[in-house]
Amino acid sequence: MSLTLRPARPEDAALIYSLIRELAEYEQLLHEVEASEADIAAALFGEHPRAFCDIADWNGKPAGLALWFYNFSSFAGRHGIYLEDLFVRPAFRGRGVAKGLMRRLARRCVEEGLGRFEWSVLDWNEPAIRVYRALGARPKSEWTLQSLSGPALRELAGVAKHSEP
Repeated sequence: MSLTLRPARPEDAALIYSLIRELAEYEQLLHEVEASEADIAAALFGEHPRAFCDIADWNGKPAGLALWFYNFSSFAGRHGIYLEDLFVRPAFRGRGVAKGLMRRLARRCVEEGLGRFEWSVLDWNEPAIRVYRALGARPKSEWTLQSLSGPALRELAGVAKHSEP
């Protein structure tokens, strides 16, 4: 049995979109998915991509993905990587797929001289939390994630509520 990790390619857009929907369903957040396959393709493979994706294949079958982007720490004065989505299909869990994807990103951080590797996890996702603790990750409990979207985002931007951004 073998694990292969590779950068996503434009022809992977449908697969990536499918994996994102599978992740959302697992997290009970499918109702929040607004993106289309075309949105994902444009974001990852457009002229100036700002997000990136690695694909994990197990014996040639798509097993999971890591969708990530660069962030920046003003305190460290260096970029880092933020892992937006990590997903391994249930049939491939327990085989080191998630660890392989995370190791690939950690290696990128070290090779590029980046200052940190961060992500969020739902507080009820104990299996993922156990994996992260086993890798040496520790929670940053002094911080709380804040988010602004939809009408609140448009209101702060000063954009009329009836118009789209």
